[in-house]
Amino acid sequence: MSTNRESTGRPEGAEGRHVPVLRQRCVDLLAPALRTPDAVLVDCTLGMGGHTEAVLEQVPGVRVIGIDRDPQALDLASERLARFGDRFLPARAVYDEIADVVSSHDLPGVQGVLMDLGVSSLQLDETERGFSYAHDAPLDMRMDQSAGITAAEVLNTYDVGELTRVLREYGEERFAGRIARAIVRRREIEPWSRTHELADVVRASVPAATRRTGGNPAKRTFQALRIEVNGELDALRRAVPAAVEALDVGGRIVIESYHSLEDRIVKQELARGATSSAPAGLPVEPETHRPYLKLLTRGAEEADAAEVEQNPRSASVRLRGAERLRTTPDHMSHQESR
Repeated sequence: MSTNRESTGRPEGAEGRHVPVLRQRCVDLLAPALRTPDAVLVDCTLGMGGHTEAVLEQVPGVRVIGIDRDPQALDLASERLARFGDRFLPARAVYDEIADVVSSHDLPGVQGVLMDLGVSSLQLDETERGFSYAHDAPLDMRMDQSAGITAAEVLNTYDVGELTRVLREYGEERFAGRIARAIVRRREIEPWSRTHELADVVRASVPAATRRTGGNPAKRTFQALRIEVNGELDALRRAVPAAVEALDVGGRIVIESYHSLEDRIVKQELARGATSSAPAGLPVEPETHRPYLKLLTRGAEEADAAEVEQNPRSASVRLRGAERLRTTPDHMSHQESR
């Protein structure tokens, strides 16, 4: 979902607004699993379709199911990908619903899964959606604007303890308590409604010495609110194992994360599958305890200097990939239930 280009305008089509991070690397990692007859890739975070377009262009015959919770993104991506006909299938859902989406297409399993996490360029560049601290807008931050609680509602209803937890856990904010208390004091005078008001209060709550380094001090607060509003980390904790279970043997998963909280969840889940579960000291490792994933990357891969220079939003990307080695009891029962 996240992209690596700042918008210089507001072109009508998705192509002018979306250049995907590590596009070719994602294709190269996924392609070996997608060259089988009737192969299917699930793009769990379709956004405006840049990664999916690259796969459809470079891997003949593959079909892609594109999942996104944002109806505007689905419309733009569908227009962009219309030339591929029924090789592209859109699905409005949250990515932790991957099992239901795959089942709805009567598939026993898929050969590839891609997740490009975080906020999309569409959501960042549509300033009225309130994701950016750089532009004044309503405090919304919902990826699906038809459902759920807004950032303003969080700020106006959570108590100091709840706000502190959100800012500390999801924003890794050192001054979470100070900011939370300032938020509550401010709403006693006037309810929260605009992004610039929040950015100003956060800046005033952070010590002056801290404000001189590390970029805009509101960045961590805005990240924390966005994660809370959209339930991002809870969804990710469900989505990664569900995506692994959706893979056929030989299938591959590639995940791009943009902050340490996301990357930690991805790293732990992939490492769990790539590690033997056999008790120490067994003379022979039972088949059921052998790793069911093979890691495709050495640690987390990052964008190189050239890509970061051209596309600033790629600076924080961390890419990990894995291949499904064998079935597991959960995997077999999951597929048999479809």
